Amino acid sequence: MRVMIAGAGAVGRSIGRELIANGHYVLLVDKRGEVGGNDGVPGAEWLVADACELDSLERLGLSSFDVVVAATGDDKANVVLSLLAKTEFAVQRVVARVNDPRNEWLFGERWGVDVAVSTPRLIAAAVEEAVAVGDVVELLTLRGGENRLVSYTLPAHTTLAGRAVARLSLPRDTSLVSIIRGGRVIVPDEDVPFEPGDELLFVARVEALEALTALLLDSSPGTQSR
Repeated sequence: MRVMIAGAGAVGRSIGRELIANGHYVLLVDKRGEVGGNDGVPGAEWLVADACELDSLERLGLSSFDVVVAATGDDKANVVLSLLAKTEFAVQRVVARVNDPRNEWLFGERWGVDVAVSTPRLIAAAVEEAVAVGDVVELLTLRGGENRLVSYTLPAHTTLAGRAVARLSLPRDTSLVSIIRGGRVIVPDEDVPFEPGDELLFVARVEALEALTALLLDSSPGTQSR
């Protein structure tokens, strides 16, 4: 997979190292010449350029990349790059970093963003997930901000224990995508029974979150949403 990462700071370099370790081609782009070079990111290609300029993106052949990661420390730059990547170069997948959570509403399909990643939200979700047995936790915003990845860990007293997946009547525009049980990832086939301690991962549209939360909390009296 060919990935272009805009922003060669600590975040961009960390992403680049992970992707290269997994066998992907990575081009790091930054307008600051002093950050260029392979120091800290062996195997990456580097280009000094402004990723918000159409001419620069044409020169680097952005249309040949499978994924663009807008990882600069400037939300305006990340939004502009996302829009250009999607509308001018038809990049299949655009992932954008949100530096200020107050700007998260901008990072959606209208601006070319497929996945918006907010570090403060991820940290908060990680904290909640660590203690959130019986709580509904939003982990990630997906697909232009219209969908959420949601986690729910079944407590010991859940009424879902022993019931098959097929018996869980989910709200419209909601899907159970995985069950994590004791470190194992289980495909939620219809006949798989729920067990206390299961972490359930759902993808749901924003409009369905309230109904999903109510359904899960009703199955575990005394719990609350986070």
